[in-house]
Amino acid sequence: MNVYDSEQIEKILAPLGYKIASSFEVADLIIVNTCAIREKAEQKVFSFLGRLAGLKRRKPDLIIGVGGCVAQQEGDKIMERMPHVDLVFGTHAILRLPYLIERIESERCSLVDVEMSEIIEEFGSVIELPLDRSDPKVTSFVTIMRGCDNFCTYCVVPYVRGRETSRFPESIVSEVRGLVKTGVREVTLLGQNVNSYGKKENLNSFPQLLARVNEIDGLFRIRFTTSHSKDLSDDLISAFKDLDKLCNHIHLPVQSGSNRILKRMNRKYNRELYLEKIDKLRNNCPDIAISSDIIVGFPGETRADFEETLNLIKQVEFDSLFAFKYSDRPNAPAARFADKITEQEKKDRLQTLLNLQEYFTARKNRVLVGSNELVLVEGLSKKKVDNDDAQSKYQCVQWTGRTETNKVVNFIQSEAAIPRDRILKGKIVNVKIEKAYLHSLLGKPALKGEQSYAA
Repeated sequence: MNVYDSEQIEKILAPLGYKIASSFEVADLIIVNTCAIREKAEQKVFSFLGRLAGLKRRKPDLIIGVGGCVAQQEGDKIMERMPHVDLVFGTHAILRLPYLIERIESERCSLVDVEMSEIIEEFGSVIELPLDRSDPKVTSFVTIMRGCDNFCTYCVVPYVRGRETSRFPESIVSEVRGLVKTGVREVTLLGQNVNSYGKKENLNSFPQLLARVNEIDGLFRIRFTTSHSKDLSDDLISAFKDLDKLCNHIHLPVQSGSNRILKRMNRKYNRELYLEKIDKLRNNCPDIAISSDIIVGFPGETRADFEETLNLIKQVEFDSLFAFKYSDRPNAPAARFADKITEQEKKDRLQTLLNLQEYFTARKNRVLVGSNELVLVEGLSKKKVDNDDAQSKYQCVQWTGRTETNKVVNFIQSEAAIPRDRILKGKIVNVKIEKAYLHSLLGKPALKGEQSYAA
Protein backbone atom coordinates (compact mmCIF):
# COMPACT_ATOMS: atom_id res chain seq x y z
CA MET A 1 0.00 0.00 0.00
CA ASN A 2 2.88 2.38 0.66
CA VAL A 3 4.29 1.64 -2.80
CA TYR A 4 0.91 2.54 -4.27
CA ASP A 5 0.58 5.67 -2.12
CA SER A 6 4.08 6.77 -3.16
CA GLU A 7 3.05 6.51 -6.81
CA GLN A 8 -0.01 8.66 -6.06
CA ILE A 9 2.26 11.24 -4.44
CA GLU A 10 4.45 11.26 -7.54
CA LYS A 11 1.39 11.72 -9.78
CA ILE A 12 -0.18 14.51 -7.79
CA LEU A 13 3.04 16.54 -7.50
CA ALA A 14 3.80 16.36 -11.24
CA PRO A 15 1.58 19.37 -12.12
CA LEU A 16 3.65 21.44 -9.67
CA GLY A 17 6.74 20.64 -11.74
CA TYR A 18 8.18 17.98 -9.46
CA LYS A 19 9.76 14.84 -10.87
CA ILE A 20 11.85 12.06 -9.34
CA ALA A 21 15.38 13.25 -8.51
CA SER A 22 18.52 11.23 -9.11
CA SER A 23 19.74 11.60 -5.52
CA PHE A 24 18.92 13.19 -2.18
CA GLU A 25 21.67 15.74 -2.69
CA VAL A 26 20.05 17.29 -5.79
CA ALA A 27 16.46 17.07 -4.54
CA ASP A 28 14.34 20.13 -3.73
CA LEU A 29 11.77 18.00 -1.90
CA ILE A 30 12.21 14.75 0.05
CA ILE A 31 9.11 12.85 1.16
CA VAL A 32 9.47 9.92 3.54
CA ASN A 33 6.43 7.64 3.22
CA THR A 34 6.30 5.67 6.44
CA CYS A 35 4.98 2.43 7.93
CA ALA A 36 3.94 1.92 11.54
CA ILE A 37 2.80 -1.70 11.42
CA ARG A 38 5.80 -2.85 13.45
CA GLU A 39 8.12 -1.09 15.86
CA LYS A 40 11.23 -1.78 13.77
CA ALA A 41 9.75 0.01 10.76
CA GLU A 42 8.98 3.04 12.90
CA GLN A 43 12.51 3.08 14.32
CA LYS A 44 13.92 3.10 10.77
CA VAL A 45 11.87 6.21 9.99
CA PHE A 46 13.42 8.31 12.75
CA SER A 47 16.89 6.96 12.03
CA PHE A 48 16.54 8.01 8.39
CA LEU A 49 15.11 11.42 9.29
CA GLY A 50 18.04 11.98 11.62
CA ARG A 51 20.44 11.42 8.73
CA LEU A 52 18.66 14.12 6.71
CA ALA A 53 19.42 16.82 9.30
CA GLY A 54 22.89 17.48 7.91
CA LEU A 55 21.57 17.79 4.36
CA LYS A 56 18.95 20.29 5.55
CA ARG A 57 21.67 22.43 7.17
CA ARG A 58 23.58 22.48 3.88
CA LYS A 59 20.43 23.17 1.85
CA PRO A 60 18.06 25.26 4.02
CA ASP A 61 15.54 25.61 1.17
CA LEU A 62 15.13 21.82 0.97
CA ILE A 63 11.60 20.74 1.94
CA ILE A 64 11.38 17.55 4.00
CA GLY A 65 7.99 15.91 4.37
CA VAL A 66 6.87 12.87 6.34
CA GLY A 67 3.75 10.99 5.27
CA GLY A 68 2.10 7.64 5.86
CA CYS A 69 1.18 5.81 9.02
CA VAL A 70 3.91 7.12 11.35
CA ALA A 71 2.95 10.65 10.32
CA GLN A 72 -0.70 9.91 11.09
CA GLN A 73 0.21 8.30 14.41
CA GLU A 74 2.73 10.85 15.71
CA GLY A 75 1.62 14.16 14.14
CA ASP A 76 3.24 17.16 15.86
CA LYS A 77 5.54 14.90 17.85
CA ILE A 78 7.64 14.30 14.71
CA MET A 79 8.52 17.98 14.45
CA GLU A 80 9.26 18.17 18.15
CA ARG A 81 11.71 15.31 17.71
CA MET A 82 12.96 16.30 14.24
CA PRO A 83 12.75 20.14 13.95
CA HIS A 84 14.27 20.09 10.45
CA VAL A 85 11.08 18.46 9.09
CA ASP A 86 8.84 20.94 7.24
CA LEU A 87 5.69 18.89 6.65
CA VAL A 88 3.84 16.05 8.37
CA PHE A 89 0.84 14.75 6.43
CA GLY A 90 -1.38 11.82 7.31
CA THR A 91 -2.74 8.88 5.33
CA HIS A 92 -5.83 10.82 4.19
CA ALA A 93 -3.97 14.01 3.23
CA ILE A 94 -2.35 12.92 -0.05
CA LEU A 95 -4.92 14.79 -2.13
CA ARG A 96 -4.15 17.97 -0.18
CA LEU A 97 -0.40 17.63 -0.73
CA PRO A 98 -0.08 20.17 -3.61
CA TYR A 99 -1.72 22.86 -1.49
CA LEU A 100 0.53 22.03 1.47
CA ILE A 101 3.72 22.07 -0.61
CA GLU A 102 2.82 25.35 -2.34
CA ARG A 103 2.12 26.98 1.00
CA ILE A 104 5.49 25.88 2.39
CA GLU A 105 7.22 27.14 -0.76
CA SER A 106 5.62 30.57 -0.50
CA GLU A 107 5.52 31.08 3.27
CA ARG A 108 8.54 28.96 4.35
CA CYS A 109 6.41 27.58 7.19
CA SER A 110 6.02 24.18 8.83
CA LEU A 111 2.71 22.34 8.53
CA VAL A 112 0.97 19.33 10.07
CA ASP A 113 -2.11 17.83 8.40
CA VAL A 114 -3.38 14.59 9.90
CA GLU A 115 -7.09 15.17 9.42
CA MET A 116 -8.96 12.03 8.39
CA SER A 117 -11.79 11.94 5.88
CA GLU A 118 -14.24 9.14 5.16
CA ILE A 119 -15.50 10.72 1.92
CA ILE A 120 -15.25 8.09 -0.81
CA GLU A 121 -15.11 10.66 -3.63
CA GLU A 122 -11.98 12.18 -2.13
CA PHE A 123 -10.40 8.74 -1.87
CA GLY A 124 -10.90 7.97 -5.56
CA SER A 125 -10.31 11.35 -7.15
CA VAL A 126 -6.51 11.27 -7.12
CA ILE A 127 -6.31 8.06 -9.11
CA GLU A 128 -6.90 9.35 -12.65
CA LEU A 129 -3.86 11.61 -12.80
CA PRO A 130 -1.33 10.30 -15.36
CA LEU A 131 2.19 9.17 -14.56
CA ASP A 132 4.80 9.28 -17.29
CA ARG A 133 7.26 6.36 -17.16
CA SER A 134 10.29 5.96 -19.41
CA ASP A 135 10.49 2.30 -18.35
CA PRO A 136 6.87 1.07 -18.00
CA LYS A 137 6.12 -1.51 -15.35
CA VAL A 138 4.70 -4.96 -16.04
CA THR A 139 3.05 -5.33 -12.63
CA SER A 140 1.27 -2.71 -10.58
CA PHE A 141 -0.68 -2.27 -7.34
CA VAL A 142 -4.20 -0.83 -7.23
CA THR A 143 -5.73 0.09 -3.89
CA ILE A 144 -9.46 -0.75 -3.90
CA MET A 145 -10.20 0.23 -0.28
CA ARG A 146 -8.49 1.74 2.72
CA GLY A 147 -8.76 1.44 6.47
CA CYS A 148 -10.13 -1.44 8.53
CA ASP A 149 -13.08 -2.16 10.80
CA ASN A 150 -11.76 -5.37 12.40
CA PHE A 151 -9.72 -3.89 15.28
CA CYS A 152 -7.42 -6.85 15.89
CA THR A 153 -5.88 -6.18 19.28
CA TYR A 154 -2.29 -6.06 17.97
CA CYS A 155 -2.97 -3.82 14.97
CA VAL A 156 -2.57 -0.08 14.50
CA VAL A 157 -4.22 0.14 11.06
CA PRO A 158 -7.70 1.38 12.13
CA TYR A 159 -6.03 4.17 14.07
CA VAL A 160 -3.69 5.36 11.32
CA ARG A 161 -5.65 4.56 8.13
CA GLY A 162 -9.15 5.02 9.52
CA ARG A 163 -12.32 3.01 9.15
CA GLU A 164 -12.92 0.80 6.15
CA THR A 165 -13.87 2.68 2.97
CA SER A 166 -14.23 1.13 -0.49
CA ARG A 167 -13.62 2.86 -3.81
CA PHE A 168 -16.26 2.86 -6.52
CA PRO A 169 -15.79 -0.14 -8.84
CA GLU A 170 -15.96 2.09 -11.93
CA SER A 171 -12.96 4.06 -10.68
CA ILE A 172 -10.99 0.87 -10.05
CA VAL A 173 -11.78 -0.61 -13.47
CA SER A 174 -10.89 2.70 -15.13
CA GLU A 175 -7.56 2.81 -13.32
CA VAL A 176 -6.70 -0.75 -14.33
CA ARG A 177 -7.58 -0.03 -17.96
CA GLY A 178 -5.30 2.99 -17.86
CA LEU A 179 -2.46 0.92 -16.43
CA VAL A 180 -2.87 -1.72 -19.13
CA LYS A 181 -2.49 1.00 -21.78
CA THR A 182 0.94 1.83 -20.27
CA GLY A 183 2.10 -1.81 -20.53
CA VAL A 184 0.98 -3.24 -17.18
CA ARG A 185 0.02 -6.90 -17.58
CA GLU A 186 -0.63 -7.87 -13.95
CA VAL A 187 -2.41 -5.97 -11.19
CA THR A 188 -2.59 -6.70 -7.48
CA LEU A 189 -5.75 -5.35 -5.86
CA LEU A 190 -5.03 -4.05 -2.36
CA GLY A 191 -7.02 -3.69 0.82
CA GLN A 192 -6.67 -4.46 4.51
CA ASN A 193 -9.55 -6.90 4.02
CA VAL A 194 -10.45 -7.21 0.35
CA ASN A 195 -13.06 -9.86 1.19
CA SER A 196 -15.31 -7.20 2.71
CA TYR A 197 -14.94 -4.83 -0.26
CA GLY A 198 -18.10 -2.89 -1.03
CA LYS A 199 -20.25 -4.29 1.76
CA LYS A 200 -20.62 -1.06 3.76
CA GLU A 201 -21.32 1.02 0.66
CA ASN A 202 -23.54 -1.60 -1.00
CA LEU A 203 -21.25 -1.70 -4.04
CA ASN A 204 -20.19 -4.74 -6.05
CA SER A 205 -18.99 -7.66 -3.95
CA PHE A 206 -15.30 -8.49 -4.21
CA PRO A 207 -15.90 -11.53 -6.49
CA GLN A 208 -18.04 -9.28 -8.72
CA LEU A 209 -15.25 -6.69 -8.86
CA LEU A 210 -12.77 -9.42 -9.79
CA ALA A 211 -15.07 -10.53 -12.59
CA ARG A 212 -15.18 -6.98 -13.98
CA VAL A 213 -11.40 -6.63 -13.86
CA ASN A 214 -11.09 -10.08 -15.45
CA GLU A 215 -12.84 -8.75 -18.57
CA ILE A 216 -10.24 -6.04 -19.27
CA ASP A 217 -8.50 -6.69 -22.59
CA GLY A 218 -4.70 -6.77 -22.46
CA LEU A 219 -4.55 -7.71 -18.79
CA PHE A 220 -2.93 -11.11 -18.25
CA ARG A 221 -3.09 -11.69 -14.50
CA ILE A 222 -4.91 -10.58 -11.36
CA ARG A 223 -3.74 -10.96 -7.77
CA PHE A 224 -5.09 -9.55 -4.51
CA THR A 225 -4.09 -9.07 -0.91
CA THR A 226 -5.01 -9.26 1.92
CA SER A 227 -7.85 -11.67 2.71
CA HIS A 228 -9.40 -12.06 6.14
CA SER A 229 -10.39 -15.64 6.87
CA LYS A 230 -13.69 -14.76 8.51
CA ASP A 231 -14.90 -13.10 5.30
CA LEU A 232 -13.51 -15.56 2.73
CA SER A 233 -16.70 -16.47 0.86
CA ASP A 234 -17.55 -19.51 -1.23
CA ASP A 235 -18.02 -17.15 -4.21
CA LEU A 236 -14.45 -15.88 -3.85
CA ILE A 237 -13.15 -19.44 -3.53
CA SER A 238 -15.03 -20.35 -6.72
CA ALA A 239 -13.46 -17.36 -8.50
CA PHE A 240 -10.12 -19.17 -8.57
CA LYS A 241 -11.74 -21.75 -10.83
CA ASP A 242 -14.08 -19.45 -12.76
CA LEU A 243 -11.84 -16.47 -13.61
CA ASP A 244 -9.06 -17.32 -16.04
CA LYS A 245 -6.89 -14.29 -15.16
CA LEU A 246 -7.04 -14.76 -11.38
CA CYS A 247 -3.73 -16.29 -10.28
CA ASN A 248 -3.69 -19.54 -8.32
CA HIS A 249 -2.32 -17.95 -5.19
CA ILE A 250 -3.90 -16.55 -2.05
CA HIS A 251 -2.34 -14.82 0.93
CA LEU A 252 -4.52 -15.80 3.89
CA PRO A 253 -3.12 -14.57 7.22
CA VAL A 254 -3.72 -16.88 10.16
CA GLN A 255 -1.52 -15.13 12.80
CA SER A 256 -1.71 -18.06 15.26
CA GLY A 257 -2.68 -21.71 15.42
CA SER A 258 -4.05 -21.41 18.94
CA ASN A 259 -7.75 -20.69 19.42
CA ARG A 260 -7.00 -19.04 22.75
CA ILE A 261 -4.57 -16.61 21.16
CA LEU A 262 -6.80 -16.02 18.12
CA LYS A 263 -9.59 -14.99 20.48
CA ARG A 264 -7.22 -12.70 22.37
CA MET A 265 -6.17 -11.20 19.04
CA ASN A 266 -9.85 -10.57 18.20
CA ARG A 267 -9.47 -12.35 14.87
CA LYS A 268 -13.14 -13.52 14.88
CA TYR A 269 -12.38 -17.01 13.57
CA ASN A 270 -10.89 -20.14 15.07
CA ARG A 271 -8.36 -22.70 13.93
CA GLU A 272 -11.08 -25.07 12.71
CA LEU A 273 -12.70 -22.44 10.47
CA TYR A 274 -9.32 -21.49 9.00
CA LEU A 275 -8.51 -25.11 8.15
CA GLU A 276 -11.98 -25.51 6.65
CA LYS A 277 -11.28 -22.56 4.33
CA ILE A 278 -7.94 -24.11 3.34
CA ASP A 279 -9.65 -27.39 2.45
CA LYS A 280 -12.26 -25.57 0.35
CA LEU A 281 -9.57 -23.65 -1.52
CA ARG A 282 -7.59 -26.78 -2.34
CA ASN A 283 -10.65 -28.82 -3.27
CA ASN A 284 -11.75 -26.07 -5.64
CA CYS A 285 -8.27 -25.31 -7.02
CA PRO A 286 -5.79 -28.15 -6.33
CA ASP A 287 -2.81 -26.21 -7.68
CA ILE A 288 -3.38 -23.13 -5.52
CA ALA A 289 -0.40 -21.76 -3.58
CA ILE A 290 -1.14 -20.50 -0.08
CA SER A 291 0.95 -18.05 1.93
CA SER A 292 0.21 -16.56 5.32
CA ASP A 293 1.23 -14.22 8.16
CA ILE A 294 2.09 -15.38 11.67
CA ILE A 295 2.90 -13.39 14.80
CA VAL A 296 5.03 -15.14 17.42
CA GLY A 297 5.26 -14.11 21.04
CA PHE A 298 1.87 -12.44 21.33
CA PRO A 299 1.21 -11.47 24.98
CA GLY A 300 0.17 -14.55 26.92
CA GLU A 301 1.31 -17.03 24.25
CA THR A 302 2.40 -20.15 26.12
CA ARG A 303 4.70 -22.80 24.79
CA ALA A 304 1.63 -24.95 24.18
CA ASP A 305 0.03 -22.16 22.14
CA PHE A 306 3.19 -21.87 20.07
CA GLU A 307 3.26 -25.64 19.49
CA GLU A 308 -0.30 -25.38 18.13
CA THR A 309 0.97 -22.84 15.61
CA LEU A 310 3.78 -25.16 14.57
CA ASN A 311 1.26 -27.98 14.25
CA LEU A 312 -0.94 -25.83 11.99
CA ILE A 313 2.04 -25.10 9.73
CA LYS A 314 2.69 -28.85 9.44
CA GLN A 315 -0.97 -29.45 8.68
CA VAL A 316 -1.37 -26.73 6.03
CA GLU A 317 2.13 -26.88 4.48
CA PHE A 318 2.18 -23.26 3.33
CA ASP A 319 4.12 -22.30 0.22
CA SER A 320 5.62 -19.37 2.13
CA LEU A 321 5.18 -17.44 5.35
CA PHE A 322 5.74 -13.93 6.61
CA ALA A 323 6.48 -14.34 10.31
CA PHE A 324 7.21 -11.60 12.82
CA LYS A 325 7.91 -11.08 16.49
CA TYR A 326 5.07 -9.31 18.27
CA SER A 327 5.75 -5.67 19.11
CA ASP A 328 3.56 -3.20 21.00
CA ARG A 329 1.90 -0.57 18.81
CA PRO A 330 0.50 2.73 20.12
CA ASN A 331 -3.30 2.68 20.57
CA ALA A 332 -3.54 -1.08 19.93
CA PRO A 333 -5.19 -2.83 22.93
CA ALA A 334 -2.52 -5.55 23.14
CA ALA A 335 0.03 -2.89 24.11
CA ARG A 336 -1.76 -2.78 27.47
CA PHE A 337 -1.70 -6.55 27.98
CA ALA A 338 0.51 -7.40 30.95
CA ASP A 339 1.80 -10.90 30.23
CA LYS A 340 4.48 -10.04 27.67
CA ILE A 341 6.91 -12.59 26.24
CA THR A 342 10.62 -11.86 26.59
CA GLU A 343 12.54 -10.71 23.52
CA GLN A 344 14.82 -13.73 23.67
CA GLU A 345 11.89 -16.14 23.80
CA LYS A 346 10.22 -14.36 20.86
CA LYS A 347 13.48 -14.56 18.92
CA ASP A 348 13.86 -18.28 19.65
CA ARG A 349 10.27 -19.05 18.67
CA LEU A 350 10.56 -17.07 15.46
CA GLN A 351 13.68 -18.96 14.41
CA THR A 352 12.05 -22.31 15.20
CA LEU A 353 9.04 -21.38 13.10
CA LEU A 354 11.13 -20.11 10.18
CA ASN A 355 13.23 -23.26 10.18
CA LEU A 356 10.08 -25.37 9.96
CA GLN A 357 8.61 -23.29 7.14
CA GLU A 358 11.87 -23.41 5.17
CA TYR A 359 11.51 -27.18 5.00
CA PHE A 360 8.08 -26.95 3.34
CA THR A 361 9.06 -24.08 1.03
CA ALA A 362 12.18 -25.90 -0.16
CA ARG A 363 10.26 -29.14 -0.67
CA LYS A 364 7.53 -27.44 -2.71
CA ASN A 365 10.14 -25.71 -4.86
CA ARG A 366 12.09 -28.94 -5.47
CA VAL A 367 8.95 -30.64 -6.74
CA LEU A 368 8.86 -28.12 -9.60
CA VAL A 369 12.28 -29.14 -10.98
CA GLY A 370 11.72 -30.66 -14.42
CA SER A 371 8.31 -29.04 -14.86
CA ASN A 372 7.33 -26.28 -17.28
CA GLU A 373 6.02 -23.07 -15.72
CA LEU A 374 4.40 -20.06 -17.41
CA VAL A 375 6.34 -17.00 -16.26
CA LEU A 376 5.24 -13.41 -16.71
CA VAL A 377 8.53 -11.63 -17.42
CA GLU A 378 8.94 -8.53 -15.26
CA GLY A 379 12.29 -7.48 -16.65
CA LEU A 380 15.88 -8.23 -17.48
CA SER A 381 18.24 -8.94 -14.62
CA LYS A 382 21.31 -6.73 -14.44
CA LYS A 383 23.38 -9.86 -13.92
CA LYS A 384 25.23 -11.31 -16.88
CA VAL A 385 25.52 -15.09 -16.88
CA ASP A 386 28.31 -17.01 -18.61
CA ASN A 387 27.19 -19.56 -21.16
CA ASP A 388 27.81 -23.19 -20.18
CA ASP A 389 28.84 -23.87 -23.78
CA ALA A 390 32.53 -22.99 -23.91
CA GLN A 391 32.42 -23.02 -27.74
CA SER A 392 29.80 -20.28 -27.85
CA LYS A 393 30.89 -16.70 -28.34
CA TYR A 394 27.63 -15.44 -26.89
CA GLN A 395 26.92 -14.49 -23.33
CA CYS A 396 23.68 -15.36 -21.61
CA VAL A 397 21.20 -12.85 -20.26
CA GLN A 398 18.96 -13.48 -17.28
CA TRP A 399 15.30 -12.56 -17.10
CA THR A 400 13.09 -12.60 -14.04
CA GLY A 401 9.38 -13.03 -13.43
CA ARG A 402 6.77 -14.98 -11.49
CA THR A 403 4.56 -17.98 -11.98
CA GLU A 404 0.81 -17.89 -11.37
CA THR A 405 1.52 -19.36 -7.93
CA ASN A 406 3.80 -16.39 -7.14
CA LYS A 407 7.09 -18.28 -7.39
CA VAL A 408 10.03 -16.12 -8.50
CA VAL A 409 11.67 -17.61 -11.60
CA ASN A 410 14.95 -16.50 -13.13
CA PHE A 411 15.74 -17.95 -16.52
CA ILE A 412 18.76 -17.65 -18.72
CA GLN A 413 18.99 -17.53 -22.48
CA SER A 414 21.77 -17.06 -24.97
CA GLU A 415 21.75 -13.63 -26.55
CA ALA A 416 22.08 -15.44 -29.87
CA ALA A 417 18.62 -16.95 -29.33
CA ILE A 418 16.97 -13.58 -28.77
CA PRO A 419 16.37 -11.37 -31.81
CA ARG A 420 17.46 -7.83 -31.07
CA ASP A 421 13.94 -6.55 -31.62
CA ARG A 422 12.30 -9.07 -29.29
CA ILE A 423 11.34 -7.62 -25.93
CA LEU A 424 10.45 -10.34 -23.43
CA LYS A 425 9.41 -7.91 -20.73
CA GLY A 426 5.65 -8.18 -20.34
CA LYS A 427 5.47 -11.51 -22.18
CA ILE A 428 4.54 -14.90 -20.76
CA VAL A 429 7.32 -17.42 -21.33
CA ASN A 430 7.14 -21.17 -20.93
CA VAL A 431 10.14 -21.99 -18.73
CA LYS A 432 11.51 -25.41 -17.87
CA ILE A 433 12.66 -25.39 -14.24
CA GLU A 434 16.17 -26.78 -13.75
CA LYS A 435 17.11 -25.74 -10.22
CA ALA A 436 15.22 -24.90 -7.04
CA TYR A 437 16.37 -22.54 -4.31
CA LEU A 438 14.65 -21.47 -1.12
CA HIS A 439 13.33 -18.17 -2.50
CA SER A 440 13.45 -18.67 -6.27
CA LEU A 441 13.62 -21.09 -9.19
CA LEU A 442 16.06 -21.18 -12.11
CA GLY A 443 15.33 -22.45 -15.59
CA LYS A 444 15.55 -22.04 -19.35
CA PRO A 445 12.86 -21.39 -21.97
CA ALA A 446 11.19 -24.63 -23.05
CA LEU A 447 12.22 -25.84 -26.49
CA LYS A 448 9.02 -24.98 -28.33
CA GLY A 449 10.29 -22.29 -30.67
CA GLU A 450 8.05 -19.27 -30.96
CA GLN A 451 5.35 -21.06 -28.95
CA SER A 452 7.40 -20.27 -25.86
CA TYR A 453 6.23 -16.67 -26.03
CA ALA A 454 2.76 -15.26 -25.51
CA ALA A 455 1.73 -11.80 -26.60
